Amino acid sequence: MQDFDAIRPYLDHEVPAVVGHLVENPDLCHAAALFYFPQLTRWLPLAGNMLAGRVLRQLGDKLHTVNDVQMLLGGYMQKLMDKTIVDFTVTGLEALPIGSVNLFISTHRDIIMDSSVVNIAIHRAGHKTFRIAVGDNLLDKAYPADLMRLNKSFVVERKVVGKKALYRALRRTSDYIRASLEEGESVWIAQREGRSKDGFDRTDPAVVKMLALAHKKEVGNLGELCERIRIVPVAITYELDPCDIRKARELYITDLQGQYEKPEGEDLESMVEGMLGFKGRVHLHFGEPVKGLFDDADALAQAIDCSIVSGLKVYPTHLEAARRLGLHDLPDAEADRQDVDIAFGEHIRACPPVQKNFLFEQYANLIRNKRALGV
Repeated sequence: MQDFDAIRPYLDHEVPAVVGHLVENPDLCHAAALFYFPQLTRWLPLAGNMLAGRVLRQLGDKLHTVNDVQMLLGGYMQKLMDKTIVDFTVTGLEALPIGSVNLFISTHRDIIMDSSVVNIAIHRAGHKTFRIAVGDNLLDKAYPADLMRLNKSFVVERKVVGKKALYRALRRTSDYIRASLEEGESVWIAQREGRSKDGFDRTDPAVVKMLALAHKKEVGNLGELCERIRIVPVAITYELDPCDIRKARELYITDLQGQYEKPEGEDLESMVEGMLGFKGRVHLHFGEPVKGLFDDADALAQAIDCSIVSGLKVYPTHLEAARRLGLHDLPDAEADRQDVDIAFGEHIRACPPVQKNFLFEQYANLIRNKRALGV
């Protein structure tokens, strides 16, 4: 594994030193202070930071392995889910054999929550947690990078310049995913680089091409690739997206100016907003492993899309947005929940009028996507 040292997750013997460094990090200490002692920290930040530092050091003394870290973070994530999700449902997971090694390819709507809810679901069902692909664009600060690598995340190098450097980075990611699967470690990767901000969940064929790089000498076509690795599509549906107003603004500016310059720190703000924000109901669907004859990466990507999009759930928020955009012949959905209806109304009122259609499209496009693929 020496060739992967710069991108791989931390190993058990590295945990104590990394944790020891983390608990002294002032940025993490302040973030912990806002989490544990929000009111005190707003009024007396030094006092809040000092108390949070004590809490972090006490927690750090108990963390000796990757599993220790995952159990701690998993406990916090479960509490967050209990506070921000009113109903968490899972289908298709019962068909996944315990002990199977899988490459999970999922929708990508939220930076942290997507892989987290999938990991919690499979862990509850008795499966090992997986390794998580994380883009290096999210790791500008040292402490998020360390936290993620302690949580079985590996780095996907995107901030490289030049064709040769890009190919080397893609090949290293592909080789690492192959090595992980061959070691018996499942892997999670998003179906595309960057979140689906417009609500169209489609797999980037470039992801498929990257996965194939490590196998190109042994497989003659992508159907053979699917025989070598179990590609399991996963559909994640949020009834309410905590970041929908932020995404609507980005889509509006992109439409108006042709591009959007992301300010420093926005990804971190989106992570926090996505974790702490109310999501209503959340549904996961695990598709069957992808098999078949595929002429090219586009064909395999479309097969993954058909599985994912058919597993997405239509909630009342999607129907309401579709109605407001003038869509007809809408499908049935579960009954409204008053708390979600109130929260969605607050999102709509808080969104500037010129950006509202971009907010509605994030929800309505789930229905358009199903129609486009005939699922």
